[in-house]
Amino acid sequence: MEIRRLVFSLGFRYRLRVKDLPGRPDLVFRGRKKVIFVHGCFWHQHGCGKYKMPMSRLDFWLPKLQKNIERDRAVQKELQDSGWKYLVIWECQLKDRENTREIVNRFLEEK
Repeated sequence: MEIRRLVFSLGFRYRLRVKDLPGRPDLVFRGRKKVIFVHGCFWHQHGCGKYKMPMSRLDFWLPKLQKNIERDRAVQKELQDSGWKYLVIWECQLKDRENTREIVNRFLEEK
């Protein structure tokens, strides 16, 4: 919701979770052929250290989290191959609102 409000306040309009695009991006800007994903640091293994790896059932968690990483890469490649640009906003980035605002604005403004 925070990213949605930020994008709206910048004057950009978007669609949510468009089903015909790979990975079902969180925000879609069809006219610009751009998408934004908002990734949780734990679920998508950002590596920022802001999350704690589970201590039990590693035989379950490690393959699951690795599949998320592989799926993210495949989705990003598929989007690029079809002419779309993507931006990943990480959960930990949301704490610095001004920096996130600049990153999103720069991404959406660039031609």
